[in-house]
Amino acid sequence: MRIFSRVALACLLAFSLNVNAEAAGKNDKRRGTSFKHDYSAFYTVQRVSVRTGCFPEKLEAILAHIAKQTGHKPMVTSGHRPRSGTSQHSRCYAADIRVPGVSEKRILAAARTAPGIGGIGRYCNGIVHVDIGPSRTWAHCGKKGKGSLANLKRRSKSKGSES
Repeated sequence: MRIFSRVALACLLAFSLNVNAEAAGKNDKRRGTSFKHDYSAFYTVQRVSVRTGCFPEKLEAILAHIAKQTGHKPMVTSGHRPRSGTSQHSRCYAADIRVPGVSEKRILAAARTAPGIGGIGRYCNGIVHVDIGPSRTWAHCGKKGKGSLANLKRRSKSKGSES
């Protein structure tokens, strides 16, 4: 009986050591092969329906850069929009953001210095567009309506000639 209990104890000990060694080996493999930066902690979403799960690491790094430069987390108001035509949003390469408590001017300055930045857009409602597409900038204030950029330029020229 004594021999049987010693053999059983030895088998149990060997089995538990083997299980622990396998678990440690799996953890090491996981860490080494799939290590990525998690930039999602550097931004928030305006609503749960805003799609950001497909953002490439490069776009998330831009949002993290803006967060570090401004000292506040950007809030993504629009992310992936699959049916948005040729927009960078359709490929999940763009984000429309606000940074609560930070001026639009500071947000744009931070975006300009972000590594890998492509397009930077500005809308009249205070939202800033950033993407990883081709390099370009724009300001958009509606479709030639009352608040459009073209109309604002025309009005300022006509006021200057009246004075």
